[in-house]
Amino acid sequence: MAKTKTAFFCQNCGTQYAKWVGQCTACKEWNTVVEEVIQKSEKASWKTEINPVKKTSKPLRINEISTEKEIRLNTFDIEFNRVLGGGLVPGALVLLGGEPGVGKSTLLLQIALKLPYKTLYISGEESQKQIKMRADRIHPQSENCLILTETKTQNIFKQIVATEPDIVVIDSIQTLHTDYIESAAGSISQIRECTAELIKFAKETNTPVILIGHITKDGSIAGPKILEHMVDTVLQFEGDRNYVYRILRALKNRFGSTSELGIYEMQGGGLRQVNNPSEILISKNDTSLSGTAIASTVEGLRPLMIEIQALVSTAVYGTPQRSTTGYNSKRLNMLLAVLEKRAGFKLGAKDVFLNITGGITVDDPALDLAVITAILSSNSDIPIEKGICFAAEVGLAGEIRPVQRIDQRIIEAEKLGFKTIYVSKNNKISLKSTNIEVLLATKIEDVANALFG
Repeated sequence: MAKTKTAFFCQNCGTQYAKWVGQCTACKEWNTVVEEVIQKSEKASWKTEINPVKKTSKPLRINEISTEKEIRLNTFDIEFNRVLGGGLVPGALVLLGGEPGVGKSTLLLQIALKLPYKTLYISGEESQKQIKMRADRIHPQSENCLILTETKTQNIFKQIVATEPDIVVIDSIQTLHTDYIESAAGSISQIRECTAELIKFAKETNTPVILIGHITKDGSIAGPKILEHMVDTVLQFEGDRNYVYRILRALKNRFGSTSELGIYEMQGGGLRQVNNPSEILISKNDTSLSGTAIASTVEGLRPLMIEIQALVSTAVYGTPQRSTTGYNSKRLNMLLAVLEKRAGFKLGAKDVFLNITGGITVDDPALDLAVITAILSSNSDIPIEKGICFAAEVGLAGEIRPVQRIDQRIIEAEKLGFKTIYVSKNNKISLKSTNIEVLLATKIEDVANALFG
């Protein structure tokens, strides 16, 4: 009988040790290193019931390799397709992570119910009745979706062989376990081994597999970090429970861009695709309010018009507060320093609060000018006129810097009815004629004088 092999793993970050230690040297957490059985017997193939076609790899000259675009499966979800880069690639492994209750299972069940392909939805967290109740609210008429409640990978592969699905969805990878590892489900060894078996299945059969992954309290996907390296695509589904909007981002994508963004609205009948997010991210206020500015930003290939709200007030407790929601707080501090040093606005003794409406987070530097104008508007209590928006970066010298893809930003602003847009004088604009007035600015003092006198 072969000797049982064990190793010690940190349950927080997945670092492996030869012996027990009190503190993990990688993540500095205490008492997270536990012993796990890593192999108890000789491993068999993931499928012993079928005789797969053996493929042998051979080296090819680089000019002999075909560069034809890979065939993709349409998920019939515009937002999901956009984030994936055009659809599901056969044989790809997609990992979807997100906070508890954000709607990961709802999103994938909704996609599985509407697909014209045979889809096997495997759940280790809910019973078939629970899934059926949710499916009745989303899309009750579906003949191509099969529901399986199972956590043992050997039994799952038997059902896969019997049903031969076109797409496999697993909810979630942390609930699966294999007989070849003796540790508990959700442990480092089990997650790594189960994922390896699913990758082998996906690549050998050209079947796309979508995994749902739990996340830890610090926002990273639970399990070893190698899990994210093993899969082809890592998607993040995020959103505040207090907001109805959900954001789908690609953190890693071997078959497309990682800068794309998908937006959904949570409703009683499931998640509704938001095809024009600019309309939902801008408040429909008829009255002009100070401290509000509109920025033209770009996420991936999609231009967005978002509303930035600022509140400037006298510091009550002596130490001024700097608070942001959806915006980088360090960049806010930098812009406040630029305003004080270069433009002469004394905000050092005042509280500054900044919010991006809609509950989304944006890192585009083109927001800088809109952030500054919103702060100045709140400080002087003078509202910015309706129909004005901004798209420019602000440098440390107080200069207005150009941003990329300015033409798309201008077209989006014009489409939503804006009359004026402030951009950098150094931007190269190729648009010949537009119905929107494009104002070229060099320094932030010029914009401040034009708006507030």
